[in-house]
Amino acid sequence: MYEYRKLTPEEKAELVEHRLSRGYPPHAPPHPVQDRQFYLLTVACYEHQSHMHSESRRQQLLNMIFNYFGNLGNEEMSTEALTTNLTICAWIILPNHYHLLVRVANFEILSELFRKIHGTLSRQWNLEDNITKRKVWYRWSDRAIRSERHYYTTLNYIHYNPVKHGLVTSPYDWVESSVHWYLQANGRQWLRDLWIQYPVLDYGKDWDNF
Repeated sequence: MYEYRKLTPEEKAELVEHRLSRGYPPHAPPHPVQDRQFYLLTVACYEHQSHMHSESRRQQLLNMIFNYFGNLGNEEMSTEALTTNLTICAWIILPNHYHLLVRVANFEILSELFRKIHGTLSRQWNLEDNITKRKVWYRWSDRAIRSERHYYTTLNYIHYNPVKHGLVTSPYDWVESSVHWYLQANGRQWLRDLWIQYPVLDYGKDWDNF
């Protein structure tokens, strides 16, 4: 959305015509691949505003995600999570966006889960900030995980995201991150070895095109 609206009317028309000439829909479908086992899910605040500026808000969002998606490594999932059969494998919650690495058995339920989470938090945060009808969230996006290498590179990408954005100098310094779960479960050396074996070579938009 952000790049498209910067185009002139002529450039937009040219882009749409090019897509149609190649047999694509006029605009990219939001969720083109829905039959994989693992996905990187990304959600950004609208206009990348930092609506999750406090630890309490980030923790509130994380608690709601676990309530709906299910707890990592915990068999006692919520009723909703048991119904949808979703497992969180990694997470990072930042001030203006968040990433989840999830195992998905029923892709179609994701939109409803995000609608419930984001709808509840939008209403509460707008009340807290004394703002009416503010759009808090932009649409969620997904990236299908294609291989074991892609999976573990994505895991590293998630854990190093706060470093990428200049929020901390070490991934261990960011609270709302699954790096602490992996640190407790597997140890620091395991995380170091994982980074060496599956490095994130480029933090740009093409970081996982391999």
